[in-house]
Amino acid sequence: MNLSARIFLGYFILAGLGVYVFLNIAVEELKPAVRQSTEDTLIETANLLATMATDDVKAGTVSNGEFVRNIEEFSDRRFGAEIWGITKDKADHRIYITDRDGIVIFDTEHRDVGKDYSQWRDVSLTLRGRYGARSTRTDPDDEASSVMHVAAPIKDGEAILGVLTVAKPNLTVQPFIDRGQRKLVRGAGILLIASLGVGLALSFLFTRSLRRLSQYARDVGQGKRVSLPPVSGRELADLGPAIETMRTELEGKDYVERYVHALTHELKSPLAAIQGASELLEEDMSPAERAQFLANIRNETERSQLIVARMLDQAVVEHRQGLQNIEDIALRDCLNEVLAGKGVLETAKRLVIKNDVPESVVVRGERFLLRQAFSNLLDNAITFTPAGGTVHLAYDHEGGVHHITVRDSGDGIPDYAVDKIFDRFYSLPRPGTGKKSTGLGLSFVREVAQLHGGAITVANHPQGGVLATLHLPSRQ
Repeated sequence: MNLSARIFLGYFILAGLGVYVFLNIAVEELKPAVRQSTEDTLIETANLLATMATDDVKAGTVSNGEFVRNIEEFSDRRFGAEIWGITKDKADHRIYITDRDGIVIFDTEHRDVGKDYSQWRDVSLTLRGRYGARSTRTDPDDEASSVMHVAAPIKDGEAILGVLTVAKPNLTVQPFIDRGQRKLVRGAGILLIASLGVGLALSFLFTRSLRRLSQYARDVGQGKRVSLPPVSGRELADLGPAIETMRTELEGKDYVERYVHALTHELKSPLAAIQGASELLEEDMSPAERAQFLANIRNETERSQLIVARMLDQAVVEHRQGLQNIEDIALRDCLNEVLAGKGVLETAKRLVIKNDVPESVVVRGERFLLRQAFSNLLDNAITFTPAGGTVHLAYDHEGGVHHITVRDSGDGIPDYAVDKIFDRFYSLPRPGTGKKSTGLGLSFVREVAQLHGGAITVANHPQGGVLATLHLPSRQ
C-alpha cells in the first residue's frame, strides 16, 4: 500500500470513528430529549385541565358537567396541522380523573370508570402531594407500546379532591424521533463524505509534493536538466532545498571530474605537438624550417586556447538549470547580427547567404545564448559549404513551435558520423584542410535548445547539403 493510500485510510478510519461516535451519541440522546420535551408539555396540560375540572369534581358532576362536554368537543375536533412535514389531525391524549381514593370517575375512552387506579404511580404519588408520572407498556413485550402518564392534583384549597392524568402514547412522537434520526444520519453521511473529501485533498497535496521530489530525484539521477519543483508544507519545503543542495554538490564534483578528464584528453595532442616543435627548434635548422615549426606552435596554441574557451562556454551552459534574461527577440535581426560577424568568411569563400526569415517573427528566450547557438550553426554551414556555394536560412511555425533552419550546400554527413555529430569533441575533417574543430559546437547548440525547452535536429537534406533545425517553443 502506497503512502497516499495509507494516509487516506488512516484519515478515513479516524473520520469514520468520529462520525460513528457522534451519530451514536446524538441518536441515543434524541429519543429521551423528545420524550422529556413531551413530558414537559404534558405537565402543563395536566395542570391546566386539573384547574378546569375542579368545579365539576367539587360538585360531583364530572360525568355530565361542563368539563366533560368541553373535552368531548375537543376530542371531535380536527386540526389539519402540518408540523415540520408531519400531519397532526386529531388529539391523541387519553384523560382520566380519579377521586381521592384513586377510583376512576372519568375516562375519555370510557373503559376504566370505576376501576381502582390507586396502585399506579401517577395517581398514588399525586395523592400524596408529590409529582406523579409513569410510562407503562400496553404490551409488555413491545417497547413501542409504551404510554407516558403525567398527573396533576385537583385541589380545593390545600385539600386534594382527586387526580387528573393525561396519557400520551410514545408512539405518537416516534415520527418526530424518526425524522430527527434521519436528519442526523443524513448530516453524518454528508459530514463523512466531506471529511473523506478533505482527507483525499490532504493526502493528494501531501503526496503530490513527495511525488514531485521523487520525480525530481529520478530526473537528476538520469542527468536531466530540471528545476526544483514547488512543494507545500514546511518540512517538505526544507527537504526540497536540501535535495537541491546535495544535487548541486554531487553534480559539481562529477562535473569537474568529467571536464578535467575531457580537457586533459583534448589538450594532450596540441601540447605534444608544441613540445615536439619546441625541442626541434633547439637544433640547427634553416630559417624556413624554423618558421614552419613556429607556425605549428602558434597553431597548436590557438587550438588549445579555442578548446579551453569552448569548454568554458559549454560548462557554463550545461551547469545552468534554466534561462536567466528572457526577452522577446526579433529573429531576423538577431540572425543578421550574427551574419555580420561572418562577413569575412562569406567574402573569402564567395558564398551566397540567404536570410529568408520573416521580419515579423519574434521568439522568446535568452538573446546571448541564441546568438551563440546560431553562430555555431552558421560556422558549420559556412565551413562545409564549398566556395561559391549557398547557405540558406529559413523559418516555419507549426504546432506552437518555431522551426529555424540553416542549410548548407556541402557534401552532407557521412553515414558513419550521423549518430556521432552531437557527441562532445567529435568533429569531421574540414574540406580542403582536413583539420578538425573542437567538436563542441553542436553539443553547445543542443544544450542551448534544451534550456529553451526545445531541440536541435541535424540531417542530410534530400536535395543535397545538411539541414540543421533549431526547434523553439512559442512561449517560455
